[in-house]
Amino acid sequence: MEGCGYRDLQTEFDALGVTIVAVGFDSPVVNSEWAEEESFQFDLWTDGDRQLATYYDAVDSPLQARPDRVTKVLDADGVLVLEYVESVIVGTHPDDVLEDCRALFGG
Repeated sequence: MEGCGYRDLQTEFDALGVTIVAVGFDSPVVNSEWAEEESFQFDLWTDGDRQLATYYDAVDSPLQARPDRVTKVLDADGVLVLEYVESVIVGTHPDDVLEDCRALFGG
């Protein structure tokens, strides 16, 4: 699971000053339970009205039941600096993002 990959690499992302946030359509209660079950230390945000998903192109329609799997990396000023929207391979994606963040932010 992609979330577990990020969980396992959390300290390495932290060392780069990278904050991980996952966003989905589940309720805050469901997200909280899932985070506890998986020992996630990063935030899980609820995007029930699909505003973030629409803004970051994670849905084709506001009626879409589940967001597409996308990753966006923003710098400290909120500027998009890395984007993964196609062919995200769940098993290796967190490692790929970490490698790219190291190249971009140092480390």
